[in-house]
Amino acid sequence: MNSGKIHNKISLYNTLTRKKETFSPISKKEVLFYSCGPTVYNYPHIGNYRAYIFADTLKRVLLYEGYKVKHIMNLTDVDDKTIRDSQKNNQTLKDFTEFYTKEFLKDIKYLNIIEPKKFTKATDYVDEMVDMTKKLLKKGLAYKSDDGSVYFNIKKFENYGKLSGLILENQKENAQGRMGRIKKDEYGKDNAQDFALWKAWDEADGDVFWETELGKGRPGWHIECSAMSMATLGKQIDIHTGGVDNIFPHHENEIAQSEAATGKQFVKYWMHNEWVLVDQKKMSKSDKNFYTLRDLLDKGIDPVAYRFWLLMANYRTRVNFVLEALEGAETALKRLYNLYLELGADTGRVNLEYQQKFKDFINDDLDTPRALALLWDVIKDENISKADKKATVLDFDKVLGLGFENIKVEKMPEELKKLSREREAARQNRDFKTSDELRKKINTLGYEVKDTEEGQRIYKI
Repeated sequence: MNSGKIHNKISLYNTLTRKKETFSPISKKEVLFYSCGPTVYNYPHIGNYRAYIFADTLKRVLLYEGYKVKHIMNLTDVDDKTIRDSQKNNQTLKDFTEFYTKEFLKDIKYLNIIEPKKFTKATDYVDEMVDMTKKLLKKGLAYKSDDGSVYFNIKKFENYGKLSGLILENQKENAQGRMGRIKKDEYGKDNAQDFALWKAWDEADGDVFWETELGKGRPGWHIECSAMSMATLGKQIDIHTGGVDNIFPHHENEIAQSEAATGKQFVKYWMHNEWVLVDQKKMSKSDKNFYTLRDLLDKGIDPVAYRFWLLMANYRTRVNFVLEALEGAETALKRLYNLYLELGADTGRVNLEYQQKFKDFINDDLDTPRALALLWDVIKDENISKADKKATVLDFDKVLGLGFENIKVEKMPEELKKLSREREAARQNRDFKTSDELRKKINTLGYEVKDTEEGQRIYKI
């Protein structure tokens, strides 16, 4: 995928500056890229997977344009939720989180997501989190509470709120919405405006704790990502991705603690995907209005169809999930697959005119809707040879990740062959009533028939 040559400029929307910017990495050697991964306490719902499909698409665009990419994704395996639910299941934290980690790794394969260079587990980086917390204490930017927990004093970080647009003086006790959740951070503390770097052990934590110079306890959630990012990518990185619900407080706090510790800009480009809604409400486990990838598999839906459905909208647009819409997307994707198979076995050359249009779209803040429309145009264009069409589709799929290169012609069942021959004979005899009846029988086997000038074509539904 990496051609070694950078072709076009890439324009990306930066949450930090609230505008599109021409991408320019810190180093020409490689792009340093960090993604917020899952908290491994349950199966992620498909709304969560939008963040990982978005990050994967962005990475594919960078690779397509010739960049080398070092991509890190964290796995949060110690926090309030993992401790709480592991105890409910009477399992050790490690056994509990490893199960859901393995399930997550299965899911991303289903979705054609390229694995990051490395997955970082929070429990493997506690020493780095302790060192960072000690540095902030030494600088006077953090303080110890009476119970031994350590909190970051956000009033001592001059630019707190620059990512989310939060203005501390304007916060009210009953503030609502994403930018007003400062009173609702998931940490029990005296000063609601500060966040935990280190949480002193209490009985609710059970046997989950580390004995450190900070005392007996465990890291706060926000410090985990900063420490893991710095340990694997360095003090400054190019891109950090996540869902819009990460903007505040999580990413805002990452900026504060990281830049306070190093004195340098932490991330150059912050990028966030919008929510997946159900009945116009955010999909969430707490509201119990969510689907997992297993729900889709149980309904016989290919997970790649979900990826395809998401690519039909810009990543910064909220989408409302309706099962019927996903089923429609799967039908369209299968249609694309079948048209691709009709192109034959030979692969020609990528059509450069279409390729340039494709680059113009994907490099414009990942405009996947227009890129998909162009894919249909390529397949329908009668002025391009089948072999060149195939090469062009495969080229586009380096970014789209729809798995065209793995599609194979399925062997037609004997019963289907028999029905197909009978229907073809009925059509030749102009016996359209029998032809329609045979079409319905073919449909019951999971196939559809399309009559063309070259004869009937049978497609898997």
